[in-house]
Amino acid sequence: MGIPSLDNTAEEVVVAQPRERGHDILNRGFGFRAALSLAFADISPIVALYAIFALGLFAAGPRFFWAFPIVLCGQLLVALVFGELASRFPYAGSVYQWARHAKGTTWGWTAAWAYIWGLTLTLSTMAYAAAGFILEVIGVASPSRWLLAAVSIGVICFTTAANMIGRQVLKVMIVASIICEIVGSVGLGTVLLLFHRVNPISTLFDGLPDSSGSTMSTMLIAVAFVGWAFLGFESAGSIAEEVEDPERNVPKAIIFALLLVGVIVMYSAAAVILAIPDLSAVLTAQSGDPVSATLTAQLGSSIAKPLLLMFVIGFMSACLAVQSAVSRAVYGMARDRALPGAEFLSKLGGPERMPIRAIGLTAVVAAFFLLFAGSDLYNVLVNFSVMGPYIAFAVPVFAAAFTRLAGRWVPGVFSLGRWGAPVTYAAAAWLAFEVINVLWPRTQPGQPWFVNWSMVISLVSLGAVGVVVYARCRNRITEPVGERL
Repeated sequence: MGIPSLDNTAEEVVVAQPRERGHDILNRGFGFRAALSLAFADISPIVALYAIFALGLFAAGPRFFWAFPIVLCGQLLVALVFGELASRFPYAGSVYQWARHAKGTTWGWTAAWAYIWGLTLTLSTMAYAAAGFILEVIGVASPSRWLLAAVSIGVICFTTAANMIGRQVLKVMIVASIICEIVGSVGLGTVLLLFHRVNPISTLFDGLPDSSGSTMSTMLIAVAFVGWAFLGFESAGSIAEEVEDPERNVPKAIIFALLLVGVIVMYSAAAVILAIPDLSAVLTAQSGDPVSATLTAQLGSSIAKPLLLMFVIGFMSACLAVQSAVSRAVYGMARDRALPGAEFLSKLGGPERMPIRAIGLTAVVAAFFLLFAGSDLYNVLVNFSVMGPYIAFAVPVFAAAFTRLAGRWVPGVFSLGRWGAPVTYAAAAWLAFEVINVLWPRTQPGQPWFVNWSMVISLVSLGAVGVVVYARCRNRITEPVGERL
């Protein structure tokens, strides 16, 4: 398919459908609510809060709460830019397609490489966390490394089967998990605030304002941790070719999912902080799980266990959504012959024409990493689950910014109008700041030097591998699906 010339008028924009290559046409089995639910489950209020709560609290104290609105505002800028890109290029693969259509193949491939590795490692991390909650629920107090790895791989197997069976099963499971998410976040937060608040609201402001360098340093660390929490809203764009009227529905799903999760997470975070029985002792100890300890102390173990079960469901639903998103990115690249084994990975299967082979590949790679769980190598790799998505986000946003600066941007159905340019530039500035903030080496007492430098090591290592793979695939990569700026 050739690349048509485009005028700078929105009225003449026609979004092309994917090329028909016989086997690569995805069925449109998702509506707006399904796309919103998938993105909501991918971010997951439970995962967004409880996976980083202890890290943020230990790093900055109760004032780490304010990292949530800071990161939410920055990510909202990104979501608005993604909304415009998704409306203009509604194709499977999200960041890969957006960057490639806006700036070129190298840009798209770079975004996809970072995205695939970041999300695959995120899948391993979430499965590992879910396994810890599962074993806690059934009463295993001190599981061995290999038991955690085995249960984690079992979680991956379960989510893989659910993703392969079909979209209807996936939708039912995600809706059920969202109910648990809301009960476990909003319901629990309300109970804690109304009946178990032991700290005054002023606790959230302890240490603010403070002109000392240590306060700024700890808040930057908290922002880096919280940055991992607000990822996943772009997943609605990964399934764009499977969504009805994607030019309108996908942008709305991306933005609303982030806003909904952001509000719920801030509400829950405030509730948990204000319910911690002995906050000063927790901050002094700098160990343990303050969330689990608070729930047990305030609600009793008989109630805490069912809540932990909800956490299991929340983490597993997030695994489902993450695997769905990353498998579509793999499929989108394979369809363009941008990966080794592209012919194999680009085939669809099953009655609902699902990218089963791409789903299977993500499962195998995520399970392989879990064999190293609990080791320093795993810590080094998992840290890329924070860095990877931010690099993947930055590439299409910077591509959109450069396209606007060149005067070549053509809006789609969803458009920010005259606010589009300033929002895009602000989003690019935010992502540049957050990439540097996350990448910056920070010394942790008792950790080997390579763990402290793990962000840099993982970025350089996976980047070097990416250069080799891209060099081998570059000459056979086909023209992008649909139109290109």
